[in-house]
Amino acid sequence: MHIALITPYPPAARNGNGHTALRWWRFLRRAGHRVDLAASWDGQPADLMIALHARRSHASLARFAARHPDRPLILVLTGTDLYRDIRADADAKSSLRLAHRIVVLQEHGVLELPPELRDRVGVIHQSSPRLAAPRRPVRSFDVCVVAHLRQEKDPFLAALASRRLPADSRVRIRHVGGPLEEGMAAKALEMAAACPRWRWLGSLPHGETRRLMARSHALVLSSRMEGGANVICEAVAAGTPVLASRVPGNVGMLGADYAGYFPLGDAVALAGLISRAETDPLFYRRLAGQCAERAPLFDPAREARLVVELVEQCRCA
Repeated sequence: MHIALITPYPPAARNGNGHTALRWWRFLRRAGHRVDLAASWDGQPADLMIALHARRSHASLARFAARHPDRPLILVLTGTDLYRDIRADADAKSSLRLAHRIVVLQEHGVLELPPELRDRVGVIHQSSPRLAAPRRPVRSFDVCVVAHLRQEKDPFLAALASRRLPADSRVRIRHVGGPLEEGMAAKALEMAAACPRWRWLGSLPHGETRRLMARSHALVLSSRMEGGANVICEAVAAGTPVLASRVPGNVGMLGADYAGYFPLGDAVALAGLISRAETDPLFYRRLAGQCAERAPLFDPAREARLVVELVEQCRCA
């Protein structure tokens, strides 16, 4: 089958959507399909289209539907789709109506769709290969943040939390992510000067970022909205517990009973959670155990099987 795979964020962007598109491209190619990965549809023939992002990929979806009304359209929803755009944006709403199948990346995503569309919706968790954990530091408790600097990520919450830690804390926080909004780089430099425990590393290659996660004792995910953060998969695959904002996208990845949540935007609560993870071995082992229980959901073989099955189901429909 010839598949057009559309993503507004190419793999070079080093964000979750780009990584998702590249994984799916590999899965489908290995299954024998011809797959064209592009930022927009160029009108070339295709038997099926898979598009990430309801709003940004709407033009490609609409052109394909008009040219090939009988050919399947699969829409993969991102965090800004689920928790912002499909509520108010006309293009995003139109993309939902055009799609024959809709994919969400975590369990709670289904609940954001109108009831009349839910029979089209399936859940495919993102994945990451297992990474053997190297020896972690013993003289410090290392925490990492992996998120580009933009408002949706609440990128400086961990820096603010670091100022609330006890004076004898051994916590060091390293933040990986490039500035995607005006003024964010300058703000990061200000925060680094004001928060000695927090260091901004900028954008790093994916492999280096994964190794940093594996060397860290914990990862902080402070996002205001998430469709299904791939960084959670990568941290779990490295055996690194996650401290996450309690938003639906994170709960859909880690489970309702996960012990590592903090209230959205609450630097004081995050500081308390980091401190507890540092000083309470039983609590830390509980977090690690709960993450390990979720690990099978994020297995690459599982994601590959579900992606290939989805395409086959569309072909046979």
